[in-house]
Amino acid sequence: MRRRTFVKAGLIGGAVLAAAGGAALWLKPAARDASTSEEARVVLRAVIPALLGGALPADGAAQAREAALARTLAAIASLPPPTRLELGELFALLASRPGRWLAGIDDWETAGVEQAARFLQHWRTHSFDLFQAGYHALHDLVLGPWYADESTWAAIGYPGPPKL
Repeated sequence: MRRRTFVKAGLIGGAVLAAAGGAALWLKPAARDASTSEEARVVLRAVIPALLGGALPADGAAQAREAALARTLAAIASLPPPTRLELGELFALLASRPGRWLAGIDDWETAGVEQAARFLQHWRTHSFDLFQAGYHALHDLVLGPWYADESTWAAIGYPGPPKL
């Protein structure tokens, strides 16, 4: 490669990267509180059945999913504001077109349990720690509030805390 060609390629590549970075900053959605964002609701409605799996009752599963969503959003609302904003960024990313592409999901509202489970498994075992942290955040945010509620204890045979 000639020196002139190399310099031109470097300048063009730098200009493309600068334009892409500027576009990303310009198009970046404003950080939203995850406890009130619609993106969080859409993504959580898709991943809750995959995370809870057989823990959801066969009868009244839709009501149980909505109860799990309400508990998860309440748990998010109890977190410090910076954490809620970070979670808002995660949900905004997952709800965006590039985020859905990364997740392998065409549309969260029509995603099946198998699709959501594949996405979660991919992030759980990903080589990048950032994806694993995203999986663990979703996992803990859904399962913690679900099993903290007394109404779910009988299904797993937990008698509750010991009486003192």
